[in-house]
Amino acid sequence: MAKYFDVHPQNPQSRILDNVVDLVRGGALVAYPTDSCFALGCQLGNRDGIARIRTIRQLDDRHHFTLVCQNFAQLGQFVQIDNRVFRAIKAATPGSYTFILPATNEVPKQLLHPKKKTVGVRIPDHVVTQALLAELGEPLVSSTLLLPGEEEPMTQGWEIKERLDHVVDAVLDSGDCGTEPTTVVDFSGGEAEIVRRGAGDPERFE
Repeated sequence: MAKYFDVHPQNPQSRILDNVVDLVRGGALVAYPTDSCFALGCQLGNRDGIARIRTIRQLDDRHHFTLVCQNFAQLGQFVQIDNRVFRAIKAATPGSYTFILPATNEVPKQLLHPKKKTVGVRIPDHVVTQALLAELGEPLVSSTLLLPGEEEPMTQGWEIKERLDHVVDAVLDSGDCGTEPTTVVDFSGGEAEIVRRGAGDPERFE
């Protein structure tokens, strides 16, 4: 059974975050809120957790996982980024965007697009997510909590606990966080290509 944590949306309790981080470091797969709906997340290098995300969402090997980062210092360890692209991304973060970029050697092979050697990265604008990432001290390997055959992501923590009780290890709930996934912008070819229009305003990259 998944553990359920009810956390304050503006002042997340440190003892709860400590518990969740301990679970993540111990190999747990968690459902957690972001600024653009709930996500499934696990620790970088957690092969079992990554496989479980693929199974839950029925993803193939071309799916771009996202490294959800606390800040640019963290993000810069995992992707190759030139000054022009840096400025464009910097102006849009934190926010509801995912950026696809060439990966550095720090990114585990199982997270890379098999042909492009790219990975998704983002910096969320969400109090609880930021607090969790600060406590963890590294990115969370993540994917939107959108179940196969469903039109919209799940938005209620209690429903996630109820439906995924035996396939995730913990649910972190801080209330409603919206239903729209991030806007995805692919910079791997040098120019901005909008792959998915979502919660972030895509006009700045058009």
